[in-house]
Amino acid sequence: MSDYKNIEIQDFYYDLPEKYIAKYPVIDRSGSKLLIWRNGVIRKDLFSNISQYLPDNSLMIFNNTRVIHARIFFRKESGAIIELFCLEPVHPSDHQLAFLEREKTTWKCMTGNLKKWKTGLLEKKLSINDKSVTLKARKAAVSANTQTIEFSWDGGFSFAEIIDHAGVLPIPPYLKRETEPSDEDNYQTVYAKLNGSVAAPTAGLHFTKNILDRLPDKNIRSCEVTLHVGAGTFQPVRSDKIEGHKMHTEKVIISKHVIKQLLANHDRIIAVGTTSVRSVESLYWLGSRTKDQLLKEQNLHVSQWEPYENKISAGVVKSLENILNYLKKTGRDNLNFSTDIIIVPGYDFRLTRGMVTNFHLPGSTLLLLVSAFLGNDWKKIYDFALTEGFRFLSYGDSNLYLK
Repeated sequence: MSDYKNIEIQDFYYDLPEKYIAKYPVIDRSGSKLLIWRNGVIRKDLFSNISQYLPDNSLMIFNNTRVIHARIFFRKESGAIIELFCLEPVHPSDHQLAFLEREKTTWKCMTGNLKKWKTGLLEKKLSINDKSVTLKARKAAVSANTQTIEFSWDGGFSFAEIIDHAGVLPIPPYLKRETEPSDEDNYQTVYAKLNGSVAAPTAGLHFTKNILDRLPDKNIRSCEVTLHVGAGTFQPVRSDKIEGHKMHTEKVIISKHVIKQLLANHDRIIAVGTTSVRSVESLYWLGSRTKDQLLKEQNLHVSQWEPYENKISAGVVKSLENILNYLKKTGRDNLNFSTDIIIVPGYDFRLTRGMVTNFHLPGSTLLLLVSAFLGNDWKKIYDFALTEGFRFLSYGDSNLYLK
């Protein structure tokens, strides 16, 4: 068994007092604190000044996913409340196609108070554009942790409209509060476009249109990928060693145009958020496969341990060229794939030269990803942040890490 699987989670715990967890964001998105780490040197500033620290000619990668109203509550005649937490579409399996459905769609869900829902349909009355609509939910299949739920409705509305009216925006459980109207804006990035996430790519929450507009002044380009963040992002590591942790699957979309930009700027990429890191690093491993392997893939997927067990050492340029050749041969403009990739200390970053990220939970896979980039300096950074009163987690302050 390789050493990377023997990483002990206890080595990635730190003391996080409740008072440091930001329950709400600062009033101005760009007004949060910014911690800058560059090759071992730490300094602090405000996020509004981030462009001063970004290297000229960088290419920034943003995740343009949009958080959906994933929590839908139904009240039974008995008065019992059943919550269906929509995780990902099953039929159609493509997020955008599922949101376009106008009669029914099937989703994988987590069900709250499942024991109170033995049989029968759940119904919820909605009013959309002054039109009465009935949303129905039926159990199509049940597994250990999730249920396959068929939603059906009348009125001719798209499922995007249905879930927007029927559901509630999910916020992280560690905030220990209910969703409030202010979260509708605060928990979405200003560049969010494609519906599909159940959690925000929170590193991007600090960016304003004004900051984005200033990036070209330093000849900094930007492009967007889509990774729909799943609820597994909050899943704690319950095993003593990382080998016992099963990573969640997330779906990624990267266009041919973006892959060409990555190829042209592969040595100066700054990923905004761990989701963007996971997207571009997974892309590399897909491209490392042989031409025949790529063409035989029915469902393009990067498995959890593939980066550590794959003996292929293709260069970044070759890897990205392989992907572009695959798209050309298959006549596609977008690469749609899924990833379980786990990034832990010992991982060799192929495309990520810098990252913008928030402070992460103790013992989380996100903290392991950060430590893979920083080495043991993550401890120095987090100690500094706690001493200087930085705010932690999704609504907290920001970091810029540069090598």
